[in-house]
Amino acid sequence: MPQTTPIPSSLMEQSPLQALDQELQNHPQRRAIERSIVSLLEIAKGSTDADEWRLINGALADIRDGLSVFAPHRQTRKVTVFGSARTSPEEPAYKLAQELAVEAVARGFEVMTGAGGGIMEAANSGAGCENSIGLNVDLPFEQHANRFVNACDGRLLHFRYFFTRKLFFLRESDALVVMPGGFGTFDELFESLTLIQTGRTPPIPLVMLAPSGDRFWPDWLQDIQSDLASRALISPEDTSLLKQASTAAEAMQHICHFYRVFHTAQFAEDRMELLLHSELPADTVAELNREFDDLVDEGSLSQGESCDSNGILRPCLRFHLDRRRVGLLYQLIDRLNDLPLEVAPAIEQPGERIRSALSCS
Repeated sequence: MPQTTPIPSSLMEQSPLQALDQELQNHPQRRAIERSIVSLLEIAKGSTDADEWRLINGALADIRDGLSVFAPHRQTRKVTVFGSARTSPEEPAYKLAQELAVEAVARGFEVMTGAGGGIMEAANSGAGCENSIGLNVDLPFEQHANRFVNACDGRLLHFRYFFTRKLFFLRESDALVVMPGGFGTFDELFESLTLIQTGRTPPIPLVMLAPSGDRFWPDWLQDIQSDLASRALISPEDTSLLKQASTAAEAMQHICHFYRVFHTAQFAEDRMELLLHSELPADTVAELNREFDDLVDEGSLSQGESCDSNGILRPCLRFHLDRRRVGLLYQLIDRLNDLPLEVAPAIEQPGERIRSALSCS
């Protein structure tokens, strides 16, 4: 059954509107909350349908539960593992998913899955209860949470809807590893690719992992290049969104290297900022401007400083992003991570979000 958050007894003594009015006083996001209330009022004016309000209530409950579960894990990067629920423990892919999770945890990452069987079960098994997070979805059949995540206190979510589940997969992931699977796995892969390609989610590494000798991903990528790129249905650089690996160590090396110099991306007004772990030499910035002129909609790449979501001041590259060239953006991130720079003092675990840096306060 879906998780529910208990209502404090103090609020039970008030009407919901009274409790809301009390909570809004001096709330830093009061205006945003008021806009949400206005949207609900507008829906209420035109809808008395029980199914429509069941959808609204269910979606809001999913978001409430998701925010609650992830709040304690904000400072640890997370690797999401997608793959078939039908993979048996005897198959090489099952063992590879276990190895991937062990490798991820050793490098400081937590492991997220859809909480089902097969590849998901293997990844939760390798990560262990204390490093697993499961995002289950309530279905009229099957999809029981696997035993390795089912007993993890506060680490298993039951979503009512696929769309809210996908929202949290992308919102909370710092890396995606996709292993062989069927319709569900490809749905998750293409949803991720669409949101990344259109710039609706910040850049994160996406690794396609299959056992050595397994042609599942090489053949698929060849088809993508011959059938989509050759017909100009995607840009040639869009394949830069994807990396391939055949071992757990190789997959995690792709992921850790993605964050070697690059820290995260954020939009500041109409500009994109790539927050970095190291300042760039002036001649390197000039060289990047020559190489990636097509990535910039107007103006040029410029170096500065900006605060991340934790209030840490970091070096950054600012520019007006041509949002049709996200594949080229990934090439720029690869180029940055390949630079022979002295990065900020190395942290012991690459999965930690906060490195030593100056505070913005």
